[in-house]
Amino acid sequence: MKVFSSTCNFEYSWDEVSTANWRKYCPWNDKATHVVGVDTLSRTIDPQTGILRTERLITCNQSVPSWVSSLFGGDAVSHVYEISYVDPQAKKVTMCSTNLTWSNVLNVRETVVYQPSPLAPNTTTQFTQEAKITALCGGWQKIKNKVEEASVERFRENAKRGREGFETVLEMSRRVFGEQRELENQRAQA
Repeated sequence: MKVFSSTCNFEYSWDEVSTANWRKYCPWNDKATHVVGVDTLSRTIDPQTGILRTERLITCNQSVPSWVSSLFGGDAVSHVYEISYVDPQAKKVTMCSTNLTWSNVLNVRETVVYQPSPLAPNTTTQFTQEAKITALCGGWQKIKNKVEEASVERFRENAKRGREGFETVLEMSRRVFGEQRELENQRAQA
């Protein structure tokens, strides 16, 4: 097993980030064009804690290396199962996802957390990401290591693009919804 981890800060409040998170795969995000569908499977709120639990199925078009296709077959459509927890009291969003496609060859378990940054909790949100990547290639340790190393590198590249795309979504959300709030305030004062 290999592990990828990353931490960064978004210069947006937790309220903005936790709201924009649901628009992460919208048309504004030109870095997520590989996502072709997001289906909500279930959504519940715990009456005691107020935690929103959501299960989603994310469908993607992935570019699969030709050597992988020649060995294992399959096509470029892949599915990811995601469970997220939004805790409004603790101001924490936790998202756990795992690949459903190719899971018999490579298992990827990702955890993402958004919470107010300890440095500037009212204006900045800390983003932490960890992915545990395990190749399931039987007893061939050298092959497993190579597959896991290549997968971590690819995950690193995709994570960078994902953060850039989410930054675009955050900026657009602030602009659009900021203008909407301004109009509502103007109407209320009129």
